[in-house]
Amino acid sequence: MILQYRKPLSRYVTQLTTAVLLSMLCVSNCFATVKIAVVGKTKNDSFYEQSYKGCVHFAKTHANLECVYDGADDYQDVRTQVLIVEELVKKGIDGVLLSTTDSTFLVEGALKAAKRQGIPVITFDSDLLPEHQTYRLAYVGTNNFDFGKALGEVAKKYRNNDSPRFCIQSGHHTTPNLNERIRGVRYSLNSEVRAPHEKGNIWKEYERCPFYTMGRREDALNQLLAMVRTPNPPIFIAVAGFAQFNPRYIEMLRPYKSKIQNKQAIIISADTEQVQLSALQQGLATENVGQNPFQMGITGAQLLYDVIMYKKEPDKDSYFLDFHYCQQTNTQTCTVNH
Repeated sequence: MILQYRKPLSRYVTQLTTAVLLSMLCVSNCFATVKIAVVGKTKNDSFYEQSYKGCVHFAKTHANLECVYDGADDYQDVRTQVLIVEELVKKGIDGVLLSTTDSTFLVEGALKAAKRQGIPVITFDSDLLPEHQTYRLAYVGTNNFDFGKALGEVAKKYRNNDSPRFCIQSGHHTTPNLNERIRGVRYSLNSEVRAPHEKGNIWKEYERCPFYTMGRREDALNQLLAMVRTPNPPIFIAVAGFAQFNPRYIEMLRPYKSKIQNKQAIIISADTEQVQLSALQQGLATENVGQNPFQMGITGAQLLYDVIMYKKEPDKDSYFLDFHYCQQTNTQTCTVNH
């Protein structure tokens, strides 16, 4: 009689239990839907829509990832943005990709709660203020001070007298990225007060500026038209799209086309969305300096996904992206909009 050795049943039970646990872990981590919210300063803005599309593009190769999109409806409404993020946190969103309108309000109203709940936040386009950056993991987007300097350098190309004047148009007066751009423009144009003995050409900031639009496109267009209609307009520098996002921009600027073409009115704007390129192509703007919102969405989503899925935090504090220049002659090739 041959006796067969049998392994103890308990060993099989242990192996089976381990396999089940591993399977359950994979199901919870590998197949559960991960939701990332892309929250812009405003929702009806093609710039932030491109960032959302960037998130969706990244999600195409990650089957368990879903991107959702939100933001204040019509303009840069601080309270609405806070309420939106607060609601997302309460509903247990997995991660937030956020463009800051007001850093203090966001931190107090929503981001402290997000941190308590372990919800990762990446900022894009507009970072939190330095004193609040512990409430986000990293920033993805343009170096906004350098971007402002670039706008200023463009203005220098179109200087047409020995006492040049400029007018800056911005959005909300507390928005971090726009304030950094204003600082960059002023730095570039040396508009700070100089000592009497110092020589050199000094740019003058138009007395009514900067204009603050709150992101309201009708106000932005009216502010621009008020400057263009003056006999000797200051060089107009918009640190975001604002007036050019107004659907009436082309119609309202068309009467001043010759003034713009003859460099009697200079209009320089941040961003190169398709609606802006259409105006530029028709000679209704002077030059635009653009960013890469689509890539902001891709990179931001990837950073959040790595934190949520693999507990891998960003390697850097800031992920700066390049910017580009568009004139009437290169609107077809200077950028790609998605």
